[in-house]
This record gives sequence, structure tokens and C-alpha cells, in this order.
Amino acid sequence: MIVAEGLLPHLRRARDRIDREYALPLDLVALADTAGLSRFHFLRCFAAAYGRTPAHYLAERRMERAQDLLRSTNLTVTEICVLVGYSSLGSFSSRFSALVGTSPSAYQARWARTGAPRIPGCYVFMHGLSDRTSSTPATRPASRSGPS
Repeated sequence: MIVAEGLLPHLRRARDRIDREYALPLDLVALADTAGLSRFHFLRCFAAAYGRTPAHYLAERRMERAQDLLRSTNLTVTEICVLVGYSSLGSFSSRFSALVGTSPSAYQARWARTGAPRIPGCYVFMHGLSDRTSSTPATRPASRSGPS
């Protein structure tokens, strides 16, 4: 299938949303709405343009970020699982193993042996190194001051 040139900006908008909001729950309907297309037309066009489905592209983005965090922080695999958008450690581990070729804990252990300094997890959460922005409603902490 050849994608019409006029659709590429719409598909890019959805791909950029995946890149930006990979840690949030994203489904086919939401991404298709971002592109302004029906979900099945969006799915076909996205796969034709980028060589993978939106779900596979999202999983790749999440695993890339998980690899970064496993290499450079002292966070646990469970904490990283949640930071990159998975709610199930089992799903995260099996997907990571399928895409990377090793388990997350083995990957982390391999990098820990290099002796490179690691970023403490508290800094990751405190300084937003997890890529979550405070302007995203789903990640904004609740105010403790009560109603105004």
C-alpha cells in the first residue's frame, strides 16, 4: 500500500504523540483521532508509512526508554516498568525480552558491572528525567491545599 503524501503530516502527528506520551495509556482510537482518520485506515496507513503497527512502534519507544533507565539509574525493574507505561511487570519483562533479547534484570546487571556512576532514582522522579511533564493532566500531582 502506498500512502498518499497528504496523509503523512497526519500520521506524523500521531507518531509524534507516541514519542511524546509513550508512558501514558494510548490506544488505536486515540491515535487515529490524533491523525484525524478512522482507526482501521489509520492502522493500515501507519504500517505502510513506518513499516510497523502503531502498537509495535509504541512498544519500541517504551523499550528504548526502559533501556536508557536500566543503564543509567539505580531504579528497580518494577519502577522502570511503571515509568515507561506498563502496569504489568510480566508483560513488560516478556516484551522487553522479545525486543531486546535478554531480560530487563539481566540487561541492568550487565550495565551495572561496567562501574559507571548511576543516577539515583530520587533524582529521576524529582527532576522529571522520566520524560513525564507536569503539564500532562494524567501525571500532574494532586494539590494538597484543598479547594480554592
